[in-house]
Amino acid sequence: MDDTKPSKSARKRAYIALQKLGEELITLRESDLQAMPFDEELRDAVLEARRIKAHGALRPQKQYIVKLMARLDPDPIREALARLRRNS
Repeated sequence: MDDTKPSKSARKRAYIALQKLGEELITLRESDLQAMPFDEELRDAVLEARRIKAHGALRPQKQYIVKLMARLDPDPIREALARLRRNS
């Protein structure tokens, strides 16, 4: 067995953490969202999710946001959100 591969439970916990992070990004104000340290593709996906009103259409958009965030290091995003919370 390959010990370097994370367990299924660990992968699921990481996915759920990214989901929560993505949902928090969707609720940000426009100015705060623009200040986030991520690329234009993720920013556009978050903005699109904010425009979607139908729950059935929002779920796949949230999954897409998680997929995009999985390519990035989420720590800078978490740190920027923490700074926003402290300043609020």
